[in-house]
Amino acid sequence: MAAQSADNSKKSAVSTFFNALGKGLKDIGVIFVEGDIKTKLSYIIFGLGPILRGQILTGVAMLLCEGLFIWFMASFGWQYLSKLSTLGTIATKKVGRKTVYGDNSFLILLFGVLCIFAIIAIIAVWYMNIRENRKEELLLKNGKKLPSNKEVFLSLFDKNFDKTLLALPVTGVFVFTVLPIVFMILVAFTNYDKNHQSPTNLFTWVGLENFKNIVSFSGAGIGSTFIQVLLWTLVWAFLATFTNYFLGLAVAMLINKKGIKFKKLWRTILVLTIAVPQFVSLLYVMKMFANDGLINGYLIKWGIIKTYIPFWTDPMLARITIIIVNIWIGIPYMMLIATGLLMNIPEDLYESARIDGANPWQMFRSITLPYMLFVTGPFLLTQFTGNLNNFNVIYLLTQGKPQSVNLAEKAGNTDLLITWLYKMTVNDTNYRMAAVIGIMVFVVTAVISLVVYNMLPSVRDEEGFQ
Repeated sequence: MAAQSADNSKKSAVSTFFNALGKGLKDIGVIFVEGDIKTKLSYIIFGLGPILRGQILTGVAMLLCEGLFIWFMASFGWQYLSKLSTLGTIATKKVGRKTVYGDNSFLILLFGVLCIFAIIAIIAVWYMNIRENRKEELLLKNGKKLPSNKEVFLSLFDKNFDKTLLALPVTGVFVFTVLPIVFMILVAFTNYDKNHQSPTNLFTWVGLENFKNIVSFSGAGIGSTFIQVLLWTLVWAFLATFTNYFLGLAVAMLINKKGIKFKKLWRTILVLTIAVPQFVSLLYVMKMFANDGLINGYLIKWGIIKTYIPFWTDPMLARITIIIVNIWIGIPYMMLIATGLLMNIPEDLYESARIDGANPWQMFRSITLPYMLFVTGPFLLTQFTGNLNNFNVIYLLTQGKPQSVNLAEKAGNTDLLITWLYKMTVNDTNYRMAAVIGIMVFVVTAVISLVVYNMLPSVRDEEGFQ
């Protein structure tokens, strides 16, 4: 049912998009045919119609957008956009003592994408300009008066204040979020790595070669390494999420139990692990469990072991140690959340269950756990997706080590996809494969999030606990 609902919503979204596109194209044709000369001229000169009708503020704003676009494309935008198909053909080289600068693939790709966004934006402004002309024409034909420039200006702080308020944040989201994401996706289709660094060495388009490499299990393919890192990432995210969840819930229930003394003291002790920055605590823990660290040192000193325990050098033991350390970090957060939620469960439910002869386990299974899962379902999903990209715990404890000759691209046995991506980018400057891994991380996270979200009781039955 959840999958069917997702498919229906997807079809509905696609249908809505094409209906809106068809309506927009029809409006453009109808407005041009029925419009006056001022409207027709506005198809070429933005805002001319409003300016001729006295709407100076609106018209000048649209004309300014067109002017800025023409200046941007003419001054330097076009020279990058025109080379986007090749990403440059002339490399920078030295002629004697003089450096002759050629194309820069990085800037061509960056500003080429920016030009495409600028073209989409100017098309949107052009359509708004056409709609504005139509609105003004209809008002005048109906004998109504157009708003004055002062009224238009004041509306920016009144009925149109939402547009004024959102203009800067939306622009920022496109420039600092959407643009880098699109750039990263496009890098995955190039050969941008340490051997193709601009401006000395150009990089170019290679199509799906990088994606074939990541799913190939022969030759130079890294499919085997990718599968191993992906499986460990999923196992880690599952264990890190649910061990913290259930153990944190258990600790909260234990502290909240009647008869337990010094409740505030126990909570304070647990919260202290949150107060200390993870950067400090995780590095300290990493040193404690090292071969020559405190744990091994005292165990040998006391005669419990004869040789050090390879906490960070044995692949399986390193993974187990990471999960245990993460439990120590994560339990206090869940304990605090669970404490507040447990206090909101009506005591009458427990009293009724006791009268009916239910034991503590039955009350937990039938009352406490369903309530907690219903309320904290979205939180659990957030924690799981967060653990898929949990860079701090893995990198500060092991840096992805221990290494293995069976893993390609310097991947370690404890590397998650996100730490592997980091090492590819920072250590090896293998931007093309890092971009592919980034896309894979997004796909895995998005698919799991969408599937699990539609299965959550709090989403499927919002009225269930009302």
